Amino acid sequence: MKLLLVAIPNHHFFQWTNQLQDAGHEVHWFDITDGAGFSEKIGWVKQYAGWRMKWDYPFRHRIKKYFPFLYCWIQRFNERKVALVFEGLITDIQPDVIHIFEMQLAGYPIFSVLQHHSTIPLVYSSWGSDLFQYERLGLTTSFVQQFLQRTNFLITDCYRDYNKALSLGFNQTFLGVFPGNGGIHFLKDAIAPYSQRAIIMVKGYDDGVGKALIVLQAIANHAPVVMNNYQLLVYSADEIVVQYLKTSNFYQKHDVLVFSRANYVPNEQILNYMGQSVVHIASSVSDGMPNVVLEAMGMGAFPIQSNPGQVTEEVIIHGKNGFLLTDPESETEIATLLELALNDGQMREQAQQYNTHYLQKLYDRGRLQTKIVSLYSQMFK
Repeated sequence: MKLLLVAIPNHHFFQWTNQLQDAGHEVHWFDITDGAGFSEKIGWVKQYAGWRMKWDYPFRHRIKKYFPFLYCWIQRFNERKVALVFEGLITDIQPDVIHIFEMQLAGYPIFSVLQHHSTIPLVYSSWGSDLFQYERLGLTTSFVQQFLQRTNFLITDCYRDYNKALSLGFNQTFLGVFPGNGGIHFLKDAIAPYSQRAIIMVKGYDDGVGKALIVLQAIANHAPVVMNNYQLLVYSADEIVVQYLKTSNFYQKHDVLVFSRANYVPNEQILNYMGQSVVHIASSVSDGMPNVVLEAMGMGAFPIQSNPGQVTEEVIIHGKNGFLLTDPESETEIATLLELALNDGQMREQAQQYNTHYLQKLYDRGRLQTKIVSLYSQMFK
């Protein structure tokens, strides 16, 4: 079977795609952004990048830097239209199935082509907030309804988004809830006992949706004593978070490790740190099912997690196997829940036992591979 995958160059997409290696399919990837070039992460896949420019003319980068208006004028004639390129790709490949990962970035620019080839089965994987808060991403209700009408098969990372799709008129085949990365390779040997964990781990997104600065300010302003006993690890930190930690008088006095979002850190390294963390905190005002909370829970870290749209309550029972934030922008609530978690070793121990078993049963990469491979056979039939 010939599969044409359409996505931005993204770690979760690469992880999902690698579940199909050796499954017997002919797999093609159209990089909708033309932003990454050939990716070795899925080197076995036939890839289509470098399609945007007709001519990579001399001094292009210099013109772009020093003469931006001239550059924009030239590019009006030098850039190929994504819809035309994708149309040609379908003609050349003749795919049996087209799979769109994320609606606004990957589906919207080529929707006219998808409509034109309505006999080819279309799979849509909802990511993050792309369906839950489509208005914030600039999509209209009318377009989303049309896109869902064109969708033959739907995959979501939470039940919230499946119900959202139903409310918008989706009436085709739902293939189920799967993590966006196709499953997690939990490092079981790296899971430390609850009593030997000495790291407070914070996801460092602060981009309007992620609220890492509020988490860090909550610790500094309302629970400073916890830093006397624990190391702080902030990963995937946006630049504003990196600069805050560098200039904060409070954090300069304590043991803080920062991984910038701009620098690649292997996922295995992050999982190792999760296996040593007493608490994992991630706060945002909008999200799907966060892969990081699944990873942290499966590695035994006690989760303190925001709950936009009531999605993370699908895996976290407040007070049993984690804490759910009712207000991701409340410093006092974050600090209160952090202190409660750190002061209740029995609760953390029971949560670790429950989470490591529960998450590995549902989201283990090896367990999910057979199910994911079988999805595509189901689509073709």
